Order: sequence, then structure tokens, then C-alpha cells
Amino acid sequence: MKGMIMAAGVGSRLMPLTSDIPKPMVPMVNRPLMENTVHLLYEHGFHDLIANLHYHASVISDYFGDGSGYGVRMEFSLEEELMGTAGGVKRCEWFLDESFVVVSGDALTDINLRALMDAHKKNGALATIALKEVDEVEQFGVVVTDAEGRIKRFQEKPRAEEALSHTANTGIYVFEPEIFRYIPADQFYDFGKQVFPALVKMGAPFYGVEVDGYWCDVGSLETYRQAHIDCLQGNVRLCNPKTIPGKREGNVLLGSGVQIGNNVDLRGYVALGPGVVLEDDVSIEDSVIWERALIGKGSRLSNSVVGSHTVIKEESRLDAGAVIASYCTLEPSSHIPADARVFRSVEGDLQVEHG
Repeated sequence: MKGMIMAAGVGSRLMPLTSDIPKPMVPMVNRPLMENTVHLLYEHGFHDLIANLHYHASVISDYFGDGSGYGVRMEFSLEEELMGTAGGVKRCEWFLDESFVVVSGDALTDINLRALMDAHKKNGALATIALKEVDEVEQFGVVVTDAEGRIKRFQEKPRAEEALSHTANTGIYVFEPEIFRYIPADQFYDFGKQVFPALVKMGAPFYGVEVDGYWCDVGSLETYRQAHIDCLQGNVRLCNPKTIPGKREGNVLLGSGVQIGNNVDLRGYVALGPGVVLEDDVSIEDSVIWERALIGKGSRLSNSVVGSHTVIKEESRLDAGAVIASYCTLEPSSHIPADARVFRSVEGDLQVEHG
């Protein structure tokens, strides 16, 4: 079976973490987010894959290559200019010549894709959306279906009191090749704004299927941190790494070659990437540290994310929600306030954007 991974987005809401890498390649418990998607597709029998690329495209294509290391055959579709969700799929029409699944590149999920395909076939559908029940409808596009599961309406981030449904569009779809009749070639085109409303209007066999399992739209810094906690809690079947207990309720992931000094306090859910160095008297709580970062003596981090190869010198403090981009250096006794983002300017100077 064939599948497509939507991997062309810039990932602006994850800035500054995506300054140097595309969103599908941000580490999720020490492996790229997109790697989990490839494993999931393989597990459910989708072995012929294509991904659309745009932002830092070579980072993705160089990492996955032809896909043979993951048991799949992998192709790539480079978009010099972004074509939109539907437009990007349209450019892969030459490859997607049978029933196929589309998975968002910024989704962390372990849902049963084969069961979704089976439901799609059983319904005789042209298009099927995987739906997930959510509590905070204000954060999602919700989908209204009839008793048979046919999609009747969409609401984009409705207020709680106005929501007609609590099932969200996960960005995971199954299509028949006939879907390409409804997507014009060589232009920007969007599923949510153009294709899906047209299918509803014409009464096409367009279904929503509510799925079990874990799903998280890793589209913001908040959900990125939460997805790590979910993985470290063992809530994501394909993303369940070996951990050690922290000093408070929680688990700690140690990447290969991590060096930990004396009197280091790791509390809650902490992910340390390969080659991370923690000097003496460091305290870290509920945080994600990417590979080869150095945290200086006596520094304190709380609910923070630190990019790869970053150096945080001694006695520094990162308050809750702070994010430091890769390849930054913080001077001794630096204080990064809550929800602030630190990144390098074009000239290489450090900039702080306050939350």
C-alpha cells in the first residue's frame, strides 16, 4: 500500500527550534518526529511512501534516503514554492495511483492506519478523515458527521458553547485516486478550505472515522513539550523509550554518551539528547535538551527546551516555557524569563523574544 507524509511546512509556530531544521525533523524522545510516522506506516503495511519537501528539504531526504533502512521504498517531491495541502498531494499524482493514506508530518500518533483504510473501503468512500475526540475544541477544526459517518459540516476552532462536535480533524486522510479530479494542477490548493467543502456540497461519499489510540498535533511549543511528557509516560505505543526514574514523579530519558556531574537534580519528565553534558549542581525539571548541549554548573531549568550544540554557562536560569535555539551560547548567570525565546540573528547575535 502507498502513503504520503506531508513534510513541506516551515514550522513557524515551533520557532526558534525550527531555525535550522524542518518541523518533521525536530527530536521526539531523541529521534526525528517523522521517523515515528515512517515506523507507523510500515507497521500497518504502507511500504511505498512519498513525502513532499520544501523548507530545509535536504535534511529530510538525506536522513531517510531511499527508505530501505526502515523497510520501505521512499520518494520525495520537492516544492520550490509551497503548493498547499491539496496542491502538494496533486503533485504526487504520478505516484499515488491506488487507495492511499496521507499523514501530517507534524503528527505524533500510534493510530491503526490499516483499520482506517479498511473502514474507508467498507464505506465505499472517495475520501475519509481520521477523527479524534478532543476536549478543547477551540484549538482544532472539528467535523460534523451524520449517523452513518458521512461528513456534513466543518467548524474551524469554534467556541466551546458553539461547537457542534468534539471530533477533530487529525490531518490523517485516506483517498481514492479519483480525488485528483477535484484538485487543479500547478496551483496552491487546500484540502480544508477548498477540496473538503466542495466534496460536502456535491454530496460525495466523504466520511469521518473516529479512531482510538494516541494523536497529538505537534504544532506549537506547548504541544511539543506535552508530547514528550506523553511519550515518557508510556502513552505512545511506538514512541516508548527506556527511561530511568526522576527524583520526583516522572521519568528521565538519557541519550547515548550523556555526562552527568555531581549533585545533579533531574525532576519530572526530562529528555536528554545524545552527548548532553550536565555539570555539577544542575537542576532540570520537565524539560527537553537536544543533542550535545552543555548545561553549566549550578544552572536551573524548568519546563524549558534547549536546542542542540547550545552552551548555557554556569549559574544560569531558564524559567518555565523558555526556549533556546540550537547553536546559542548564554553567558554566566543569564536569566531567561518565562516563555521567552532565544535565537541567533542573521548577524549571529543572540536575540530574546519575550513571551
